[in-house]
Amino acid sequence: MVPIRYMLFGFLLLFFVYADDEITMNSSPCIFPAILAFGDSNTDTGGIAAAFYPPVYPYGRTFFHRPVGRASDGRMMIDFIADHLGLPYLSSYLDSVGTSYRHGANFATGGATIMRPDESWVKHGVSPFSLEIQLEHFTQFKAKTEYFQSGNCSSRLMKLKYFSEALFVVDIGQNDLAAGIRKGLSLELQKEALPSIINQFIAQMQNLYQRGARYFWAHNTGPIGCLPVTMVKVLNAEPDYTDPYGCVKSQNEIALEFNRQLKDGIDGLRSKLSDASIIHVDMYRAKYELISNAKLKGFEEPSKICCGYHGIDYDIWCGNTGNVNGSQVTADSCSNPAAVISWDGVHYSEAANKWIVDQIAEGAFSDPPVGIKEACLGIPSKLHK
Repeated sequence: MVPIRYMLFGFLLLFFVYADDEITMNSSPCIFPAILAFGDSNTDTGGIAAAFYPPVYPYGRTFFHRPVGRASDGRMMIDFIADHLGLPYLSSYLDSVGTSYRHGANFATGGATIMRPDESWVKHGVSPFSLEIQLEHFTQFKAKTEYFQSGNCSSRLMKLKYFSEALFVVDIGQNDLAAGIRKGLSLELQKEALPSIINQFIAQMQNLYQRGARYFWAHNTGPIGCLPVTMVKVLNAEPDYTDPYGCVKSQNEIALEFNRQLKDGIDGLRSKLSDASIIHVDMYRAKYELISNAKLKGFEEPSKICCGYHGIDYDIWCGNTGNVNGSQVTADSCSNPAAVISWDGVHYSEAANKWIVDQIAEGAFSDPPVGIKEACLGIPSKLHK
């Protein structure tokens, strides 16, 4: 027979953190009852798939066992962030079927940019739902939540007080940099465009604050020059063109400059929004840590692509069929996605997403240096106590 003291202990462990949507027990100093997410395909959980065409199998094979609008074999970083906070996975705002918004919503869409796009989804893979439009969607979402709060829909919507208590996660900017690279702009012209991009990012953060946001978890951009779909396009390059891991140095240089200016912008924003907690997360450093130590972290070479065929003059994206060197091939999944950093040449595998979030969640890559469960403590007055 199990001793009563162990039975009581087991009961306490199973006691719900959430009871009737009210938080009753949580050891964290911060209580986030919801997540509101903004960004691109690194965060999208079904938005662009609902607006245009859904991904095909083998997307989603690892965790969901079917395509669910995520650009990976399984879960995205935002899913693992939700896990760390003890919250359910976010439904996309644009996906209206079978969704629940009780603990937040995801406004991110694949291909999204900070700036208003001057390209199309059909021709260039650029989302029409830029950061500005995502904030407009949030504004409408909040207004409709208020309107329907007393109706039959309320059981699937956030409580109004959650809007000021939620964690706002923002991860966007990679596609703005990719556009300059794709258009063949010189490094100097790409750098000249950065202040406008950063100003727009900061302006939208301020807009979120004006709409009630108080807790921000903002990622900078990753090492875009280390995306395998970029690395495989390098042929007979000068020795200084790539770094020791095969990453294109000029592309990483523009990412680092973007991140430097973003940090300055966020530092300035903190001084204006003295009652807001703004945690700036160095996603570049976290991802590069994984890429530069891939084998030590249990992964294969960082240039390996699990799903897709890419070369100097061809791209057969995951799930598609095409011609490589005269032979017809179908881009299917590798046998073990958990051993690969890159799922499809652009997006990370579920295993890599989990590794990255496990690192950033503890605060090792944050400014100020607090973990995600302490993200409410970045308010300047609290930091100096």
